[in-house]
Amino acid sequence: MSQGTSQEELLAFPCHFEFKAFGPGDDDETFLSKVLEAISTVVPVSRQAAKSRPSSAGKYQCVSALVTVHNRSQLDAVYTALRKIDDLKYLL
Repeated sequence: MSQGTSQEELLAFPCHFEFKAFGPGDDDETFLSKVLEAISTVVPVSRQAAKSRPSSAGKYQCVSALVTVHNRSQLDAVYTALRKIDDLKYLL
C-alpha cells in the first residue's frame, strides 16, 4: 500500500469478497457448516458459494466462501463472526 492510499480506497463497495478459513479436516463437513453459519449471520451465503479443500495430509481443510459485501462494516462483521469459531486455526 502506498503512503497516500487508505484501506477504504482499495475496495469499492459493493464487491465480491472471498473469505478463507482454515480448520480441522473432518469428513462430515462440520467445519464447513460452521463457517457458512458464521458468515450467514452477517450476509447471505449459499452452500454453492463455498468450497472445501483438504490439506495434503488431511489434517486440516480450507473453506473458501465467496459473498457480496456492501460496506466495510459488513466485511469486518464477517471476520468477527468467523473468529468466534472454536475450531478455527487460521483466517484470510
